[in-house]
Amino acid sequence: MKMTDVSTETPSLQQQNRELFILHKIAEALNRETNLSQALHTTLAQVAELFNLHTGWVYLQDDGSEQFYLGAAQNLPPALAQNHCALMDGNCTCLNSYLAGGLDNRDRVNVITCSRLEGLVSGTDGLRVHASIPLQAHGKPLGVLNVASEQAQWWETSADLLSLLHTVGDMLSIAVERARLFDQRAELGATRERNRLAREIHDTLAQGLTGIALQLESVDALLESGAGPERIRPVVQRALDVTRVNLDEARRSVLDLRAAPLAGRTLAEALAALAAEFDAAQSPAVEFSASGGNRPLPVRLEVGLYRMAQEALANVARHAGASQVTVDLRVTPAQARLRVQDNGRGFDPDHVPPGRFGLIGLRERAKLLGGALTLESSPGVGSRIEVTVPLSTGEAAP
Repeated sequence: MKMTDVSTETPSLQQQNRELFILHKIAEALNRETNLSQALHTTLAQVAELFNLHTGWVYLQDDGSEQFYLGAAQNLPPALAQNHCALMDGNCTCLNSYLAGGLDNRDRVNVITCSRLEGLVSGTDGLRVHASIPLQAHGKPLGVLNVASEQAQWWETSADLLSLLHTVGDMLSIAVERARLFDQRAELGATRERNRLAREIHDTLAQGLTGIALQLESVDALLESGAGPERIRPVVQRALDVTRVNLDEARRSVLDLRAAPLAGRTLAEALAALAAEFDAAQSPAVEFSASGGNRPLPVRLEVGLYRMAQEALANVARHAGASQVTVDLRVTPAQARLRVQDNGRGFDPDHVPPGRFGLIGLRERAKLLGGALTLESSPGVGSRIEVTVPLSTGEAAP
């Protein structure tokens, strides 16, 4: 019987397990993010921690050009971070090499002397070289991932792990492409809605205004001819009637624009569809539940609660880093209550992080509806937002 040398295989297995662990952690982090900036920052933080590196940054290429912009950075040395990263603007050795196809060899890690740090005597944190990994999806160039460490000859001691960076680059490329497609889909939806409204304005409001103009021209002609009030008054009345009809059309169009997702649906049905949409978009898994939500409510309440759920879910997708979200609607004769809860990173409600201005909008919406918003969160345990809106006795949809 052939004996296996466990002593020689164990380090190899340990290395494989280490590599799988790294890839799993990065994939898990990327799957939680749909916001491009957050996905980049999350990946850089994971790479720095898991590869025992110190610094990283990502350049993204503008579509259809050879121009790059700094998408994200982790622990840049002071010389590169000062003056709003002024030294990071423009092309450099690694970006020019990327454009020329010099980074495409997947059999090796491209270790490049950083031309942005050359000649500097201070503020470099000892960094002189970095590893550069090209980012591309389906043959489409997306940018460059750079990583570095302040340790001497770090690229040699980390050679085995650095070989994984090409795989990490592939994962990051998919995340970048997914985020861009997500943004394009949102933009396409907004364009379709604008086109729909433009058609409706043309078909109703514009034609109605033309009718009003014709009636007023008739009044002008009657005045010129010296006609008496008995002939002019009916024409003025017709102009007023058309004006009122068009005012109703304008109000309906504005209402439809604000509440298009609610058209033909109850609030519970619209929220269920919203939760499914976020879930399908590879946002955190979203679970929806409702009780009494099929009861018709005043339009202003349905629209307000729907928009608050929409904003709360968007905040979770952008900032929370959550894997699970629950949306719960409870409607009783006395009140409507909407709750959105996640298992993300949480934060201190007394010190709202930058970019959380959506919370201000949520409070304002709740106040406009005559209700109240409560927020519970702490670092590491997720967040819960609850909106409670009172219902007048017998209040129903108009």
